[in-house]
Amino acid sequence: MHSDSLQVTLPDGKILELPTGSSAHDVAAAIGPGLAKAALAAEVDGELVDLHRPLPGHCRIRLITERDPEALPLLRHSAAHVLATAVRTLRPGAEIGFGPAIEEGFYYDFGVEEPFTPEDLELFEKAMEEVIAADLPFERKRVEKEEARELFHDDPLKLERLGEFDENEVITVYRDGSFVDLCRGPHVPSTGRLKHFKLLSAAGAYWRGDESRQMLQRIYGTAFFKDKELKEHLERLEEAKKRDHRVLGRQLDLFTVDARVGSGLILWQPAGSIVRNEIEEYEKELILRHGYEIVYTPHVMNERLFEISGHLENFKENMFGAMEVEGARYRPKPMNCPGHICIYQAAQRSYRELPIRYAEFGTVYRYERSGVLHGMLRVRGFTQDDAHVFCTREQVPGEIEALLDLVDEMLATFGYPYTIELATRPEKALGSEEEWNFAVGQLRSVLEARGLDYAVDEGGGAFYGPKLDFKLIDAIGRKWQGPTVQLDFNLPERFEIEYIGDDNERHRPVMLHRVLVGSMERFIGGLIEHYAGAFPLWLAPEQVRVLPISEQWSEVASAYVRELRAAGIRASLADRETLGYRIREAEIRKVPYMGVIGEREAKEGTVAVRKRGAGKKQETLDRSAFLDRLREEIATRVLD
Repeated sequence: MHSDSLQVTLPDGKILELPTGSSAHDVAAAIGPGLAKAALAAEVDGELVDLHRPLPGHCRIRLITERDPEALPLLRHSAAHVLATAVRTLRPGAEIGFGPAIEEGFYYDFGVEEPFTPEDLELFEKAMEEVIAADLPFERKRVEKEEARELFHDDPLKLERLGEFDENEVITVYRDGSFVDLCRGPHVPSTGRLKHFKLLSAAGAYWRGDESRQMLQRIYGTAFFKDKELKEHLERLEEAKKRDHRVLGRQLDLFTVDARVGSGLILWQPAGSIVRNEIEEYEKELILRHGYEIVYTPHVMNERLFEISGHLENFKENMFGAMEVEGARYRPKPMNCPGHICIYQAAQRSYRELPIRYAEFGTVYRYERSGVLHGMLRVRGFTQDDAHVFCTREQVPGEIEALLDLVDEMLATFGYPYTIELATRPEKALGSEEEWNFAVGQLRSVLEARGLDYAVDEGGGAFYGPKLDFKLIDAIGRKWQGPTVQLDFNLPERFEIEYIGDDNERHRPVMLHRVLVGSMERFIGGLIEHYAGAFPLWLAPEQVRVLPISEQWSEVASAYVRELRAAGIRASLADRETLGYRIREAEIRKVPYMGVIGEREAKEGTVAVRKRGAGKKQETLDRSAFLDRLREEIATRVLD
């Protein structure tokens, strides 16, 4: 090998020899012109870098094209820079914040005097198209701190960020045309690679997420490699708007919020309370069948309990402040587990009693910043269907197996497919690495023994133990946080929980934390969107609406409503206004069944049944036969 050359190892093990100073683009060109055209960036010795950045020497390299998972975030990060370029062109005085890629697109924060309007977004889009048409290269440059300060002398947001860098920080800037940004990169080779994008909305966002800092204007957008993918995404967004639980919640009178009560605190309307109660009653029946015992714990507890549990040390920023009561400090509980531990410790336990499974629909309170509160999906007070299993180490695999069965049965009832993530040790964690490795291994081994696919969320565990997160996939393909199973060796140690073993010695049990729906508020908010407000019959607040064709049949219809209610059916009478108006009202309220009664139905003891979603189609049934159908659908929890 020549001294003025370097060796590059490809993923298949093949080695290329290239001149010193070559880039990943040169590697792609050496392989073939098609790859040189398709390549966007490269992974060099595990680090994602720009395509034209000189290689460091002998290295392993993987070229990134749009088929690779790293490509879309790369494109979207570059799209954020194109957006900032356009905004700075039209608003030269705009301060520049951050512009990352996010799960479904990108955003960029700007400091401007007036909020952006929809018309502004249209102008920015046109300016972005001009930047894209110019096909400007993304040029990376390493700079010293003083040079960076000079570059951003008129941009206080960037200067603040620079002030946080230590003297050893590698500082890089990226230029496309006249726009320069402080950025680690990497980016696609040039602005021309961005073809299919859309700016979606603008909203206020506090600088660095801090409510005490200035309000910036955040522009959200998305980008894809193919026009078809962009159109499909925009269609999903439109469908999501139609399903917005906040809009449907008002339309169907399910829940409300009131500033006098407080932000992030849900008031359940009677209709929403029916949905919640049905879910709770179903789940109670389910978990009692699976060997759980129902318990209740207070909403407010002595702060000392959260010192022992570690919540004050590791979770304090998410807890509400303490209140003084007779010289002691109390806090609203952020979790139910300390209370369940106290119930366990109320008596001496034997190995013969284990596993002990406590379950509670327990309301907890966590401080969330006002900027992240979102309907029922992000709140400050919520009810968890919380449970804790106390068991021996030997019983752990069997309990995890039982929890997987329980989760599967629960989610199938609501029509949710799901994926599983194994979340490992976070940066802030209690306990030894050895215990964590054992706990992660327990969860992993059960998943693999069952042949279940799962992803790994590195560092995503709770501070006291690893967990399995179940992501629910809704009707339009979105994922929602659902059940969680957490394996915990740490709280038993901190609380000194014990049981007497068959050797008459004291032993430390293991705790499993689990929720099935998680937050009842978030779960039902998600269900509203999953079903687009059209709940299956067993959950529907109003199951049947009886409509007499005219006033002379109102008494017969009213008697039928009483008959349905006596049988446990949530039925109502609608006998005002025209029949057409009443039918439209039932459709707007998404009532599963309408029962129409006219002269023939009154004489024959039948009812003309219209099923939700079937249009004008109806069938005439004997009233007792219709009641039997309703009972069967409710008992089996049929999904539409």
